[in-house]
Amino acid sequence: MNKTVILVAGPTAVGKTAAAIRIARMLGTDIISADSRQCYREISIGTAKPSAAELASARHYFIDSHSIASEVNAAMYEELAMGYAADIFSRNDTLVLTGGTGLYIKAFLEGMDEMPPVPATVREAVRTGYAEHGLTWLQEQLREKDPVFYATAETQNPHRLIRALEIFEATGQSIAAFRSQTARQRDFRVIKTGLELPKELLHANIHTRVDQMMAQGLVEEVRNMLPWRQHNALQTVGYTEIFQFLDGSSTLASAVDGIKTHTRQYAKRQLTWFRRDPELRWFDARSPEALEQYVRERLADG
Repeated sequence: MNKTVILVAGPTAVGKTAAAIRIARMLGTDIISADSRQCYREISIGTAKPSAAELASARHYFIDSHSIASEVNAAMYEELAMGYAADIFSRNDTLVLTGGTGLYIKAFLEGMDEMPPVPATVREAVRTGYAEHGLTWLQEQLREKDPVFYATAETQNPHRLIRALEIFEATGQSIAAFRSQTARQRDFRVIKTGLELPKELLHANIHTRVDQMMAQGLVEEVRNMLPWRQHNALQTVGYTEIFQFLDGSSTLASAVDGIKTHTRQYAKRQLTWFRRDPELRWFDARSPEALEQYVRERLADG
């Protein structure tokens, strides 16, 4: 294996983009994004997409690659990312993979697991329940029936909650039981790194970022997305809260507070997900030099 993927993982607002760019520039290579929302051209503010200057400083794949009129999932991402990797590896011996969507990272590095079939009657019952009772019902059902999944789930994302509940109702088992079965063999090695910050600093970064999103025009971005509000990418933190404000069911101040709270909760779930991987080496996001030195040493070791 003479090709290497350098993973830069971590929670939202920790500083992954800046660190990934530094490593990519150090190695003269490109970056593949593992973010399930930044691929959509029409949504940039609420997804904290890299700035134009950041995108110009290193080539990024899977940023602004799709329209919101289409739908991308983890299985599609695996196929796309493998194609991106082949393109980069045709010119370089390394590439950088970064993002906070753990399932997409897993899809690229290990492949997607086969899921059991779900009978149409089960699928209809779950989706009817969601339509009648809303997100809170989904959350309560999974908290009770599938606590293993729920502990690390993106609980503001109804699409993923629906899928997990369908699997449970169809099989009586957690969706987690069908994951991490056998990793596919890849023809590259992986250097796994993660960024972290003390909780109070990470929370401060999150709050600052949300305030910046509001100043940049998040409300107008969400308003423009009303025709696509059922899209999976829009049923996530930052969009659901503003949709509720636009519907008149909350004030703008409570929507902003909700985004901050739900983003903090999401960051905690991301950390829980990534910390399950014993191969991932953690670094303080305030010390990028230590991360770079580690990558250089690992690459030198072969």
